[in-house]
Amino acid sequence: MKQEELINEALRLRPSAISYYVTQQLATLFPDKAVIESDDAYFNVEKYGEDGQCTITSLTNQHNEFLTGWYETDYDFDTKEYIDGHLFKKAYNAWQAITWQATTFTLLTLRWELDNQITVHHWLIADTEQQANQFVKHVCRWNGELRSEILVFDDGCWGKDSILFQAIKNATFDNLVLPGTLKEAILSDLQNFFSTRAVYQHYHLPWKRGILFIGTPGNGKTHTVKALINALERPCLYVKSFKSRGFDYDNNISQVFAKARKMAPCLLILEDLDSLLTDENRSFFLNELDGFATNDGVVILATTNHPERLDPAILDRPSRFDRKYHFNLPALTERVQYMQLWNESLQDQMRLSEQTIVALAEATDSFSFAYLKELFLSAMMQWMAVPERGMETVMFEQVTLLKTQMTSEQS
Repeated sequence: MKQEELINEALRLRPSAISYYVTQQLATLFPDKAVIESDDAYFNVEKYGEDGQCTITSLTNQHNEFLTGWYETDYDFDTKEYIDGHLFKKAYNAWQAITWQATTFTLLTLRWELDNQITVHHWLIADTEQQANQFVKHVCRWNGELRSEILVFDDGCWGKDSILFQAIKNATFDNLVLPGTLKEAILSDLQNFFSTRAVYQHYHLPWKRGILFIGTPGNGKTHTVKALINALERPCLYVKSFKSRGFDYDNNISQVFAKARKMAPCLLILEDLDSLLTDENRSFFLNELDGFATNDGVVILATTNHPERLDPAILDRPSRFDRKYHFNLPALTERVQYMQLWNESLQDQMRLSEQTIVALAEATDSFSFAYLKELFLSAMMQWMAVPERGMETVMFEQVTLLKTQMTSEQS
């Protein structure tokens, strides 16, 4: 078979036969070369090349298929817009030449559907197996590094999210209001955990921690999680869902905990835990949480809006979630503090008096922090449309409107 015919012939086969067929044909086409096959998501040569780590050129004597698209970068959180980007070209079914550290490789990439899921395989052709292994290792290691990104597990695989990372960076304990000493207690809890590994080992205790934030939406759970990520400066893994096409729950949960153990000491974030767990995956999740495998150095930080939906085996057993912190509606003191923070950020002509802030705090007894934020945002927009009405008048009007909205939601 000729090299230019391989892609066409391979994609005519049933999906389960493609990988073996291609490997067999490459051994015939390149008898004096080493051939390495990989379907590892970290073997992303295109991103490696975009960073200037290697040079990628298409083999012009082949019929290659590429997908061209637009990649948006440099997200501006003030304007909520992308301010830059560039075109990318992604190999779907293609032959390419790779130049890396004075070494040249041939790369074949094929993409097809297997078990209702898109699979991508790469075959790297090199002079020696050592050269090929070295290149694969460098590419995977580079792609596995976090550079102003956070690892996110979704649809059965890990990916890196730079936008979520930037959103997290904007959250600190300085702009967080919680009742009493709650935020100090939470931060101290986890700082002490990460600094006392030797103590755990001395007393033969498993060096792991489970923290559960409980409370209705909009009362600071997510902000606290983000602030902790910033303050603790530990690797962070964020789970969006255990669901995926083509893999079962057990496999995905196993992937998540395997990655956390590998990156420990780290934070494993399970937001809205009640929505992540089902009757099908609960047992396997519990086994990964405190089964035979050790989770040394892993802090599992979970949140839930609905603790009543969690199994008592999760909610009430200390070895799984050692501490539970409750996030309730802000009391008068917290509402005043929150409004004072907002007031400091306003322009002079919009700023409220201390007396007005106290009156507004008293009028917003049933408001969550999320509703208090909406109060300021909606009032600012209304004031900018008709500034002569005065910010104080607009604020109290918005309190009335939001109370009506809250009543409607609850009925």
